[in-house]
Amino acid sequence: MDDLRYPKISDLLCFSIYSASHAITRIYKPFLDDLGVTYPQYLVLVALWEQDNQTVGGLGRMLHLESNTLTPLLKRLESMGILQRQRDSKDERQVRVALTGTGKEMRKRAARIPECVKQVTGMELTELQRLQKEITRLRTHLDQFDQDK
Repeated sequence: MDDLRYPKISDLLCFSIYSASHAITRIYKPFLDDLGVTYPQYLVLVALWEQDNQTVGGLGRMLHLESNTLTPLLKRLESMGILQRQRDSKDERQVRVALTGTGKEMRKRAARIPECVKQVTGMELTELQRLQKEITRLRTHLDQFDQDK
């Protein structure tokens, strides 16, 4: 008999984060369906609502996404008339991403989403803020470990 012990899946931090991420995405889905965007597209929009007209590289850093993941999202949002991509006039190597009027207008339609999702969690705002802070701290440590390799 094999004496090796391995934790149960329910004891793995990675599984807890992974399954919670899927659960949150499922909660967002009906709201995002109303907007006509996917969850990753929504994150791009939120980042641009926070800081419009930024470079693809800056947007990628903000979202923790590589260019090969971000570019198809941007192309699709551009084809939907939500944003536009344009070469930077000062540095042709850079591509800037800016919301169109449609993309800016979507912010009003999406305004209720965070509060609706918060209510579904069954957690108090202070609990959610503490959890988000700890998850961000974890990601920062993991990113640092990855960079040190």
